[in-house]
Amino acid sequence: MVKDGKVFVARTDSGDEIYLLPKMANRHGLIAGATGSGKTVTLKVLAESFSDMGVPVFLADVKGDLAGMIQEGSGMEERIERLSLRDAGFEYNKYPVTFWDLFGEKGIQLRTTVTEMGPILLSRILGLNELQSDILTIAFKIADDNGLPLYDTKDLKALLNELSENNKDYAADYGKMSPVSISAILRSVVALETQGAETFFGEPALNLTDWLVTDTRGKGMINILDSESLINNGVLYSTFLLWMLSELFETLPEVGDMEKPKMVFFFDEAHLLFKDTSKALLNKIEQVVKLIRSKGVGVYFVTQNPRDIPDGVLAQLGNKIQHALHAYTPADQKAVKAAAESFRENPEFKTFDAIMELGTGEAVVSLLDENGTPEIVKRAFVLPPMSKIGGIDDNLRDSTIKGSLLYSRYANAIDSDSAYEILKRKGAMLAEEAEREKARAEEEKAKALEEKARQKELTAAEKIKERERQKAENAKKRAAKSVATTLSGTVGREMGKAAGQGFGKFGKTLGGNLGASLGRGLIGTLFKL
Repeated sequence: MVKDGKVFVARTDSGDEIYLLPKMANRHGLIAGATGSGKTVTLKVLAESFSDMGVPVFLADVKGDLAGMIQEGSGMEERIERLSLRDAGFEYNKYPVTFWDLFGEKGIQLRTTVTEMGPILLSRILGLNELQSDILTIAFKIADDNGLPLYDTKDLKALLNELSENNKDYAADYGKMSPVSISAILRSVVALETQGAETFFGEPALNLTDWLVTDTRGKGMINILDSESLINNGVLYSTFLLWMLSELFETLPEVGDMEKPKMVFFFDEAHLLFKDTSKALLNKIEQVVKLIRSKGVGVYFVTQNPRDIPDGVLAQLGNKIQHALHAYTPADQKAVKAAAESFRENPEFKTFDAIMELGTGEAVVSLLDENGTPEIVKRAFVLPPMSKIGGIDDNLRDSTIKGSLLYSRYANAIDSDSAYEILKRKGAMLAEEAEREKARAEEEKAKALEEKARQKELTAAEKIKERERQKAENAKKRAAKSVATTLSGTVGREMGKAAGQGFGKFGKTLGGNLGASLGRGLIGTLFKL
């Protein structure tokens, strides 16, 4: 609850009130404790107070018990009396809630695009090794350079297939990319699709400025992401929450110190955020947590043990609320000791002992003072929430979802022209060009065969013509020879007769025969030449 413009968080046995200063809320915080120690109630108390101050809030509902914030609370009278909260103005209240769901089942469909997720976070979701992550980063670069928007998983698959099939075309500018590695990335994408990626990667993508709103009463909107199913995939859950935080960081302008934050972000089950995290991603988380306070955003990690948070991030968490921890092993004792040593010691009690003695709803608390310095740790009881603890029925949830002004904006998916369509058109054009090239080649081949046949026909005709000419020529020669032979024989005979006339009839006959024979022989010799 809000009292005197401050977040009234807890009250000690001695009656001291513990406040979180709104202008220090963007210095981030930690809510830690064992299961059942009261972390969820503390989260609700802070979220309600921020909403009362007009500050929008984001919560991940892992157990399904945060939805009740839409209804007034009840049944907390004993605690209200114990902490004397009626005199402080405590009263049950309900809060404006917008339900979101990556799968579109228990909230407004929450989507982002593959491009907005980016290669580093997407590599984590896909479980890629370092080499595959580098190839995915190159793929994003190629998409940017070639005007290939990556909105959904089919866009990413189309791009990866393009790189695999035309690897040599890109090698000169981007380096060699192993088709085997690309195939491994593709298989990971397909596996992610079976987990619902086709639903939460796409358009319209969430515009985070839609979260920075208040209701008609001036209360900050509490955006609740249903995570009961999502938590089963811890990598997807934590990566998606980190994406939202990164988007806020990139979207919001620098504002410096403010009287109250622009938005407060709660990471429940925060240990999943850092589990099996690469060094590159861990550096990104630390950078975002460190710098986002200048954007007016407060980040609160909710986890069982402070050791779940890396030191680089833990050092940024100024506001700390530690619920009970149990030490059953030496390792547990070491963890409790580390948690105790992170607080400024209070001479009235030993923090180590107090952490193990705390009851449900009780905590050791250290918040930042006006100067940003952590206060001495105090043992106190956290206030009860004003709204209902627990879930809500499906009818109320459904009517709340569909009654939101944002429902119509995000309910229906849009399939914009993107990498898949562009590469599909490119493939069709290349196929058409290949068909045209094939047709041209076949036409050229047909022409060549036709020309060859024509030449063959011409050659055959020439041969026939030559044979006919030779035949005619030979016929002429034979005819000429026959005439010449006959003529030469007759002339020779007459000349022989004339020559043999002096020898009587016998001589005339013999001379004629010899003359004819000599004449025919001479003509035969001439025709042979």
